[in-house]
Amino acid sequence: MSRYIQKLKNLYHLFVAIVANLWYGFPSRRLKVIGVTGTDGKTTTTHLIYHILKTAGKKVSMVSSVYAIVGKKEYDIGFHITTPNPFALQKLLKQSIVNGDEYFILETTSHALDQFRVWGINYEVGVVTNITHEHLDYHQTFEDYVKTKAKLLLNSKMAVINESDKSYQFLKKLVQSSKCKVQSYNSKLKVLNQLSNLTEFNRCNYAAASLVCRKLGINEEIILKAMKVFKLPKGRLEVVYDKEFKIIIDFAHTPNAFENVLKAIKENYLNNSGRLIHVFGAAGLRDQSKRPLMGQVSGKYADLIILTEEDYRTEDPEKICQQIAEGIKDRQYLIIVDRQKAIGKAISLVKKNDIVILTGKSHEKSLCRGKTEYPWDEFEAAKTAISNLKTR
Repeated sequence: MSRYIQKLKNLYHLFVAIVANLWYGFPSRRLKVIGVTGTDGKTTTTHLIYHILKTAGKKVSMVSSVYAIVGKKEYDIGFHITTPNPFALQKLLKQSIVNGDEYFILETTSHALDQFRVWGINYEVGVVTNITHEHLDYHQTFEDYVKTKAKLLLNSKMAVINESDKSYQFLKKLVQSSKCKVQSYNSKLKVLNQLSNLTEFNRCNYAAASLVCRKLGINEEIILKAMKVFKLPKGRLEVVYDKEFKIIIDFAHTPNAFENVLKAIKENYLNNSGRLIHVFGAAGLRDQSKRPLMGQVSGKYADLIILTEEDYRTEDPEKICQQIAEGIKDRQYLIIVDRQKAIGKAISLVKKNDIVILTGKSHEKSLCRGKTEYPWDEFEAAKTAISNLKTR
């Protein structure tokens, strides 16, 4: 799709957003909205900020890629979507006001920012977790991708950015001339040393959430108390089977996320006698340039790789797997397009102390084949594979 056509579509999205705000009475103006964006880590950071504020006794609602929660009611936000369409989003914001909320945490994607889906929302705080290789099919260049993410910060009273990320200096320069206050964070926050089993990549997510909540006036003791009992969102480094071998499910679907997650598993979960078996694919009609990079990173850590489908849409899934395989060097890999069969094959090959890691689908409830969304549950797929193994 040309950028010209996309701009025309964005004008339509802007019109819809304006009408949605007018229809619901600009509800975000009566809330303190905290927006979280980034290539990786934004869901965990969103959930953690929500959890800390709840622990502090604050009335707060949230939208993330896993679900939306307003008051005590949970909402599914739809297929493969993080930030809802303007009417759905404004309705949730309005319901949050009816609930008597003070805060609303909104996981905000670069697509939503570029397409004006969040137009009309003035953020109290904007957070960027990191910006790495992703969505370049849409944004064309990394610089444009960063500029799009920066729109969140430019529409916030306070910008919270990761000084250990390569985008830091560029982002800081983009927002310095604006009215928002810039706050920096990194993974070296001393309070994080009091948390056990915290992976290195999650340290930055926890540091970001901690800083946001401190700036919102939450006591540090409450923040630490909340972080100590926080459970990662569904399908984020989640161990779903742990007996003679382990199965872990994670949403990682970028080269950077692979680097973080696979390294963490090697360092924290795998003993010397076990192997790491990685099952994954890449989404169709999405950034093709990242595919060999995903293969390269997987090959860096995994002992065996099984390439499979992941929402291939109208692309050839076999070809997608072959493009991923171009980046795999000196590692054994198989291509099994059917995801259930791929997971079954991985589990049929396990030995004692091995770890099977399934990435890319996680919490999502459908798998897009062609133009049809088929029901999918990664957790059930793993259970089915284990059951089949036990009956052999």
